Amino acid sequence: MEELSAGPLVPAVKPEASKATVAADTGASAAASGNSFPASTSEPDKDFLCPICMQIIKDAFLTACGHSFCYMCIITHLRNKSDCPCCGHYLTNSNLFPNFLLDKLLKKTSARQISKTASPVEHFRQALQKGCDVSIKELDTLLSLLAEKKRKMEQEEAERNMQILLDFLHCLRKQKVDELKEVQTDLQFIKEDINSVEKHRMDLYRARDRYSVKLRMLDDSGGRKSWHSSMDKNSSGLISSPLNLRGGLSLGSHTKKNDGKSQISSHGLGAQRRDAIPGSDSQHINQSGLALVRKKRVHTQFNDLQECYLQKRRHAADKPHNQQERDVNLICREGYSAGLEDFQSVLTTFTRYSRLRVIAELRHGDIFHSANIVSSIEFDRDDDLFATAGVSRRIKVFDFSAVVNEPTDAHCPVVEMSTRSKLSCLSWNKYAKNQIASSDYEGIVTVWDVTTRKSLMEYEEHEKRAWSVDFSRTDPSMLVSGSDDCKVKVWCTNQEASVLNIDMKANICCVKYNPGSGNYIAVGSADHHIHYYDLRNISCPVHVFSGHRKAVSYVKFLSNDELASASTDSTLRLWDVKENLAVRTFRGHANEKNFVGLTVSSEYIACGSETNEVFVYHKEISKPLTWHRFGSPDMDDAEDEAGSYFISAVCWKSDRPTILTANSQGTIKVLVLAA
Repeated sequence: MEELSAGPLVPAVKPEASKATVAADTGASAAASGNSFPASTSEPDKDFLCPICMQIIKDAFLTACGHSFCYMCIITHLRNKSDCPCCGHYLTNSNLFPNFLLDKLLKKTSARQISKTASPVEHFRQALQKGCDVSIKELDTLLSLLAEKKRKMEQEEAERNMQILLDFLHCLRKQKVDELKEVQTDLQFIKEDINSVEKHRMDLYRARDRYSVKLRMLDDSGGRKSWHSSMDKNSSGLISSPLNLRGGLSLGSHTKKNDGKSQISSHGLGAQRRDAIPGSDSQHINQSGLALVRKKRVHTQFNDLQECYLQKRRHAADKPHNQQERDVNLICREGYSAGLEDFQSVLTTFTRYSRLRVIAELRHGDIFHSANIVSSIEFDRDDDLFATAGVSRRIKVFDFSAVVNEPTDAHCPVVEMSTRSKLSCLSWNKYAKNQIASSDYEGIVTVWDVTTRKSLMEYEEHEKRAWSVDFSRTDPSMLVSGSDDCKVKVWCTNQEASVLNIDMKANICCVKYNPGSGNYIAVGSADHHIHYYDLRNISCPVHVFSGHRKAVSYVKFLSNDELASASTDSTLRLWDVKENLAVRTFRGHANEKNFVGLTVSSEYIACGSETNEVFVYHKEISKPLTWHRFGSPDMDDAEDEAGSYFISAVCWKSDRPTILTANSQGTIKVLVLAA
């Protein structure tokens, strides 16, 4: 124990000397006992090793030249050669002789080694087998010793088991105490938030009551004024009427008529007021029904919402003190914590909608033509126009308001431009409203002028199909593209050649500029990763986001720090590019081989599915918020065609609940989120 407490010891010469002394003593004792063999055979004597196999000799045979070998080793050697492996003398099978003495020595050495390594029980067993005489008294003594030894071993085993159990219970208690502390902390959060919400709700009720009183007072004052004005008119009519001055009968009859009218009018006013009450009741019923529907949505996704609430609440509590000071004005004003404020926003936006409603539909091409897949659909800068492109080799630009407001079966594009190859992607310039970029299957990136319907620039440096193109939101002259040639190229509309080139090891499926900076791009690749580059240093990416199990087909930014990605592993993922973290994984749609589209807004993520459905997710909830299935125009073939079409492109209209969707059949639908 003293040596252990002293720590590691520096090697010294003295222990080696003691080892040598022990070895010398051992050798001396061995010599005294008449044994010429080593006392320990942990490292066998070289004389006992076969020169051929370098193992302990088995079935020793001696050659005429005096060397010993394993029988099988020397026989095998003599089949190929006729010489001694040690000295090279001529040797045949007839010159081999059994070496009985060496075999005997080897057996004794083996037995001695076994006896040294054998346990006392084995020695005792061997002694009994050899007929050693043992008295009954000695056996009783041995049995009592064995029984005591057994009890001692059982006791030690029980102590070890108790210690293991105790360690487990201590670990379990620590884990449960930590969980209890976490639950207590969460309960404290919930208690504080309940008080805050109750207080805020009471304030809202009081404000509503005040508004109701004011409205009632205004209604009553308006009613009295109208009643007094009508009475004044009637009184003036009575005084000025010449018939009333001629006789009391006319006056009485006229008065009765007026009383009747006043009764009728008052009855009508009361009826109107009574009619107003059922109207308000029906409105209240509608509001109550809507509230029940929203509560049902909460219970349906309760676990995900609970996780979201606790995550935001804990994150707000763990904020640095200076951050809390910056948020103190908000907390004092609303009576909420920052985490509760964030969660209320999530809960409101999540429960606000429950379905997708079709408000317009149009055909992109001939329903009997196979080349109708819409590969890309995008809104322009002001959301007035939207463009479509696909395998039909045409860019079609439509007026959104005309598509929505004019009920017609066939909407004609306001602009149509033909291309040489099938198109894969479109990107509007967010500054120049008339500019749109396209990428095609021949690897050509083209910048178009929608007004003149002509190409402004054509870039042909890609060697294979270009899958994606994107305009920078901060520099209107810059755009980026990615291709199957494993290259990402950055272009400037003022130059004819690429200004930057990034060589990668796998096919490029998608590229996207960070909306807050023209220096950063996200690149989705067939290597299952997302490479986030700073264009000022392209020697290596800033970060590589890993998690998808198949090719990354789309990348889109929700904000400067939030990036969404889609993959053919049937998942969407949300990433934090500032902290380089995976935030959430979304599952529900099916996507294993096709480009099914991806679009994002500040709160929602939408994508297509190979089941011919559009799925909408809230960015804080991993399960779908709602979805919509495209139907076949021919209802008889709806079931047969259900598996043959897929959603191929989607696009939100800025931050509004309106989404453009298109499928591989060439059908384009305008959908809107509804309660």
